[in-house]
This record gives sequence, C-alpha cells and structure tokens, in this order.
Amino acid sequence: MNKTDTYQTIAAVATGEYKEKGSRFVAYAYPITDETDLKNCLDALRTEHPKARHHCYAYRLDADAQRYRINDDGEPSGTAGRPIIGQIDSAGLTHVLVVVVRYFGGTKLGVSGLITAYKAAAHAALAAAEIVTKRVETIIVFDCNYANLPTVRSVLKRQNTTIYTQVFDAENTTIQVVVAVDDAAELRAALTDLVVFGD
Repeated sequence: MNKTDTYQTIAAVATGEYKEKGSRFVAYAYPITDETDLKNCLDALRTEHPKARHHCYAYRLDADAQRYRINDDGEPSGTAGRPIIGQIDSAGLTHVLVVVVRYFGGTKLGVSGLITAYKAAAHAALAAAEIVTKRVETIIVFDCNYANLPTVRSVLKRQNTTIYTQVFDAENTTIQVVVAVDDAAELRAALTDLVVFGD
C-alpha cells in the first residue's frame, strides 16, 4: 500500500462465523486507532467467550499499513494469524483488528483445514462490515491568548478542523486540533500571527 492522504477502514464492529467438523469459528472485526485497543477488545471477548479454546487475531495500523501484528494463540504456527491478516490485506484495509474465537468441536482439522477456517471466518466478518474512507490526520498543538481566541476559533471553523483538547489557564488556552495532513501547512499559515505553536 502506498502512503496517501486517505485510507480505508471499517465503520463499526462486524461479525462473521464459519463451522467445520464441529468446530465453530466466530470472527469479530473492529476499527482501531492504536495498539491499546487490542487489549480492550481481547479482554471483552475472553469475558464473552470464556470456554473458547483460542482467540487468534491480526491487525494493521497506520495509513501506510506498516504496523501490524499476528497471533496464533496456541494454534499451529501460521494457521490463524497469517490467514486473518491476509483477509485484511485483500480488502485493502488498515486501522482494523480481526479476532477469531474458536470453539473446538473434537475433530482436528489439520493445517490446511485451520488455514481455510480462519480465512473464511475473517472474510465473513470483513464482508459484513461497512467500508469507509478516512483522511490521514495529524495533531497540531498551540497556545492562544484570550484576546485572539475568537479569531482563532473562526479560523479553525473555516479550515474544517476538530478541537481535540482545550486547557485553560490564567493567561492562555492550550489547544490541540486534529486536521488532515494535507491541510496542516495551510492551517499553520493561517494561525501564524495568532498563536504560539507547541511541539
């Protein structure tokens, strides 16, 4: 995938299921922003499915999809995490986590059977998801005195930015805004005489 100013991800959690020889594979696809979302999703699924034998997963992060991780969670190496991430890649998605929960049905599926099952379950969840295109964004931090605040807010509204946080003290307010990467230079130029930029 090439670095670009937009990327594709999923709009909300989606699920899918695959059954083979008594084993049940329940897949959950999540939109995620960073690695901290992984633990929350896994903890929730382990609570929801305490009797499942495996919770295998894969994710990709960043607009250029360079950060990723796969986990077979006790299945033979390469039979779960790799087929799952293969489905994420086939769909051209990033900022996505797919977890497949397996209930063992008593019959071993073998390496090829497991690969097919995890691939099919992941595909089912992603096929059920709504695909959305999002802008690559960055955060800009700056201090603004109260006299300039009305003008700054007007600039932010005109530039189509989102205020992420705002902290007030006696003389200034520190503001973090989220802006599309390709609009960042224009926003900085518009604010140059009104604010003091942070790191």
